[in-house]
Amino acid sequence: MKTTLTCLGAALAVMLIGGGIGVLTLPGEWYATLNKPVFTPPNWLFGPVWTTLYAMIGVVGARKWLRGGAAGLWWGQMVLNFLWSPVFFGLQMPLPALGIIAAMWGLIALFIRCEWRSDRVSALLFVPYLAWVSLATALNAAIVVLN
Repeated sequence: MKTTLTCLGAALAVMLIGGGIGVLTLPGEWYATLNKPVFTPPNWLFGPVWTTLYAMIGVVGARKWLRGGAAGLWWGQMVLNFLWSPVFFGLQMPLPALGIIAAMWGLIALFIRCEWRSDRVSALLFVPYLAWVSLATALNAAIVVLN
């Protein structure tokens, strides 16, 4: 029961913080005027994807809290995750945001590698996250190049 409540609490906390940051840094007019690549997902997709990913990230965070492991990597990627939107959308600075998301991608990949043998569930829960951040990194890079 403690594990379930911890996982639910962590998932909710990450979703609320991530969602709050998302609401405070909505893309807006500036983003709409940018040249974007053809592989840009539709705007409506970002909310459901990030909500799902934040729930999974929260569960993984709870697992690291309860079981140990690569908690430092989890915290590191979380800080970068929460920093990216304010830099990209809030400050309207795609190039520094690209550095942030590239570093985040590296921490997520390293987390998966470090946890693969000791906590396969956490590693697997981060695979869709890595896939989405890969797309987001390519999108961020394309926006830097196209604008």
